[in-house]
Amino acid sequence: MDSNSRIPLQQIYGPIQSRRLGESLGINLMPATVKICSFDCVYCECGLNDYRIGQMPKQEDIRLELKKKLETLVLENKIVDGITFSGNGEPTMHPDFESIVNTVCELRNTYFPQAKVNVLSNACAIDKLDVYRALCKVDNAILKLDSAIESTMRIIDRPTRESLTVKWILKHLVEKYQEKIIIQTMFVRGKYNELLFDNTTDEEITAWIAALKKIKPKQVMIYSLDRKAPIDDIESVTIDELQAIAKQVKAAGFEVVVAG
Repeated sequence: MDSNSRIPLQQIYGPIQSRRLGESLGINLMPATVKICSFDCVYCECGLNDYRIGQMPKQEDIRLELKKKLETLVLENKIVDGITFSGNGEPTMHPDFESIVNTVCELRNTYFPQAKVNVLSNACAIDKLDVYRALCKVDNAILKLDSAIESTMRIIDRPTRESLTVKWILKHLVEKYQEKIIIQTMFVRGKYNELLFDNTTDEEITAWIAALKKIKPKQVMIYSLDRKAPIDDIESVTIDELQAIAKQVKAAGFEVVVAG
């Protein structure tokens, strides 16, 4: 499937009903028509990476657009459970990420103080001090860990630089983020470029739970495909399988949310 076949997102979009976050207003810090990410996940609903050059939105433009949207939602008496950094790529790649988070939190406090500010991230920039400060300020920093086995992670998540390894991610999560974050994991199986992948095997789950015990997240979110993936040879994991995995996570001492 062509990576450009996905519908582009605006900078502010929704609210949409999220399986994990309720009625969530989205913030896209990447160019509206180009997917830019430090991972190129085989399951990404935005498609595969697009290596054309695109302009990231400016902080002031985000502020003005979000303010206008929130004012409209208040007038329409709409419900907003969350304001979520997501979109066409990895939000922490934006050079003004911390400042934008500060702005979003201020606007949230003014218009929808009960709403949670969430960040969906692949953890590629967790070593940076400004990103750390920003992730500690939001209500829910939701960081990806699709596998604790390097070979599986590289097939499913396809990081765009060699230094983004499981070892590197775990090192920084353990050093700085214990009990501060939510770990999210997409469970899938299939084949890409003649390579088979399945992060639901006993070996995978054992390694993944061992990693959770090191990270000590405040919560774990597990889910599978809900929309069409950019590759054909991929399949969802059933809700029964997810519930079985969740049972093991609970036995390990963690709160777990299953998005069926």
